[in-house]
Amino acid sequence: MEKVRAKKHLGQHFLTDLGIAQKIAQSVTGHKGVKQVLEIGPGMGVLTDYLLEEEWDLFLVDIDKESIAYLNKKYPQLEGKIIEGDFLKYDFAKSMEGDYIIAGNFPYNISSQIFFKVLNERNKVPEVVCMLQKEVARRIASPHGNKEYGILSVLLQAYYDIEYLFTVPPTVFDPPPKVDSGVIRLKRNDTEELGCDEKLFFRVVKQGFSTRRKTLRNALKSMGLSDEMKQAPVLDKRAEQLSVEEFISLTNKLEASWKK
Repeated sequence: MEKVRAKKHLGQHFLTDLGIAQKIAQSVTGHKGVKQVLEIGPGMGVLTDYLLEEEWDLFLVDIDKESIAYLNKKYPQLEGKIIEGDFLKYDFAKSMEGDYIIAGNFPYNISSQIFFKVLNERNKVPEVVCMLQKEVARRIASPHGNKEYGILSVLLQAYYDIEYLFTVPPTVFDPPPKVDSGVIRLKRNDTEELGCDEKLFFRVVKQGFSTRRKTLRNALKSMGLSDEMKQAPVLDKRAEQLSVEEFISLTNKLEASWKK
């Protein structure tokens, strides 16, 4: 197995197996015809090399100054496309025009925050291909009725079709993490409007999972359930049992009950 050395920063474990890096790069499909790809946290460029082989219009973002200096020297052809900044805070409209695909080996400690930003940018981000902690990857791709199913599962699946692609062992990282990693691909679906108040939908989903072991009747009681709403059969279920469509229906029922 051919390996390259890399370093760890900001909770990130760098991939050293070139075969897996190539497999991740080849998993990017250019969904909806988008050619711009933004790689998050490229580090020493292990994945970057293979994304360049695929001939995407590639941009890189990294918060680490040393990595940025290294990347600028390694990839002179990407002049003006290597961004020093925090992905969670940076406005990519300053550097990129139009829609863009996100790819990368996500730092474990901010992967959930990255996906919440993806949700905010969902109309600009048609595809995400990423590696992250296996537990989180499984949760995001999990169908309803599964104990792994959670807040991010519902919110992301409302707008994206999600595939769990493959598992990556700790031995191919420097330094090795204590857990397996997973690679997933998200493709934007055709949903433009959920058919409910989206802010209320987000609130219902988050509140519904706030006490996973309890029924929705207990989990949502702080939202001011009417006497009629308290009798709704759907509230006998736990949050993990509801599909995206059922959460949408519940959101509409709850809003309607407040107006009576």
